[in-house]
Amino acid sequence: MPNTAEILVDTLIAWDVRVIFGLPGDGINGIMEALRTRQDKIRFVQVRHEESAAFMATAYAKWTGKLGVCLATSGPGGTHLLTGLYDAKLDQAPVLAITGMQFHDLIETFTQQDVDLTRVFNDVAIFNTQVTDAAHMENVAGLACRSALAGRGVSHLSIASDVQEQTSAKRSLRNLPKHTPERWFEGDKRPDEAQLALAADILNTASKVAILAGRGALNAKAELERTAELLAAPVAKALLGKAVLPDDHPHVMGGIGILGSLTSQEIMEQCEALLIVGSTFPYIEYYPKPGKARGVQIDRNAQRIGLRHPVEAGLVGDAAITLQLLNERLKPKQDRSFLESAQQNLQRWRKMMAEAESRDDVPLKPQRVVRAFGDRMPANAILATDSGQNTELAARHIDIKAGQDFAVSGSLASMACGLPYAIAGGIAFPGRPVFAVVGDGGLAMQLGEFSTAVRYKIPLKLLVIKNNMLNQIAWEQMMFLGNPQFACELQPIDFAMAAEAMGGIGYSVTRPEDVDGVLDAAFAAEGPVIIEAVVDAYEPMLPPRMPDEYRKNMRTALRQTPGRKEIEANLAQEPLKTMMG
Repeated sequence: MPNTAEILVDTLIAWDVRVIFGLPGDGINGIMEALRTRQDKIRFVQVRHEESAAFMATAYAKWTGKLGVCLATSGPGGTHLLTGLYDAKLDQAPVLAITGMQFHDLIETFTQQDVDLTRVFNDVAIFNTQVTDAAHMENVAGLACRSALAGRGVSHLSIASDVQEQTSAKRSLRNLPKHTPERWFEGDKRPDEAQLALAADILNTASKVAILAGRGALNAKAELERTAELLAAPVAKALLGKAVLPDDHPHVMGGIGILGSLTSQEIMEQCEALLIVGSTFPYIEYYPKPGKARGVQIDRNAQRIGLRHPVEAGLVGDAAITLQLLNERLKPKQDRSFLESAQQNLQRWRKMMAEAESRDDVPLKPQRVVRAFGDRMPANAILATDSGQNTELAARHIDIKAGQDFAVSGSLASMACGLPYAIAGGIAFPGRPVFAVVGDGGLAMQLGEFSTAVRYKIPLKLLVIKNNMLNQIAWEQMMFLGNPQFACELQPIDFAMAAEAMGGIGYSVTRPEDVDGVLDAAFAAEGPVIIEAVVDAYEPMLPPRMPDEYRKNMRTALRQTPGRKEIEANLAQEPLKTMMG
């Protein structure tokens, strides 16, 4: 007769879970044994820190659309999961977290690692329970999987270490065996007909329509492309939607927001109607001002309709199905001047970015190495990035092509996500080349996971932007509040040497004339590689158009900021001079 842990693992296998990310511990010994005896059916990927396990489960769910699963022991093992699980919650990724507990009859007696993880996980999880025995596990294991998939969020099961070893106890009268199916049911989520008609009317009558596409449109690429063509609409992409359409697509105007393009900001300011597809991009100031543009939004989650912009027509449904139905009602626009004007403006923006990418200055400019890195990625590349100035560099200076995939910690925007995301991409898609752009601050937080990439032979090329600064935070201190940069300097780490120490390959580049040679060698190498690019720490990160308040704050902050002369010299160069205004 199977014990509680075996019932759990068998249920996961029945739910088509093939990978679990985690770290062993005495609070989950029973589960580890169940995994050991089922290695031919389910894979355990050992990480070096539980936070990474949660990040990897979240990224796996994003990369594949399937359930991501992470496992941690009792007490600190479980609490370490929280950051990665909040990433799943905020970006609506289905993840199951499994944690151990102390012996069931010692809970809440101040024993070692006595943390009530169900209480701790109350905010992050949409389904959250302590498993009482094997019969209970038969019911809740499948329900936890179903809840995570249905709610696109986090489920949590906490199991005392001795309960994991128990076989089925006497059942209650109502708990009949095998009364729940181990499968997932999902409808096609069609929108309301009246709202569909209203949406079509709004979009057909507006002469200037803009589209904002996010991660929810990833399964609707062809349908979105058709919508943009019918409406002659320029498309701005939220960061999580970077791979929805290629960056060189004629309708794509780049990213939106502080990391985005000036052209995307302009189409939001000028449009008469806005179609939002699968996005709740959080920065409200980059949307059309309320009352300026009529709003139509498509989202699977009714709660998210109208969250950022006043919407007149809310289409609750799957993006691909909804766009297909909407396209049948749209009339091709004859006047394409709004799109054509945006395309011309985009060429000016691209010229500005190319100017930054081609500079031969010393210290090395980060834009140059990031552009060269992105241009070398093959057609089937998987790209992850971390949170920080490296995110802006990847967003603006790497063009995603058709067939490539991209992911990042979106709404949580957590540092230390980039390397775990990349590893999860390699586990999810064996054989596909994996790439990451990270900062030295974020990489240092989970640097040990590079050894995980080595262990599992992930074909990873990781570019670390090394400026020995928490650079995004430094510019935010100056722009947002007018305060001088403070406490953002980092103790240098030799990341190339660290890569070698962990069994991988390390390269370092400091001068522009060496970029091509170093990248060619790194891309030709087999196995995980770290490319350390030592770049100008005083290269500012600016929004596409500097708001007056930010400009004033920057000037005030510079008076007392270390490196003032170097920063001002950079601001006097293009394209920063134009962006600064």
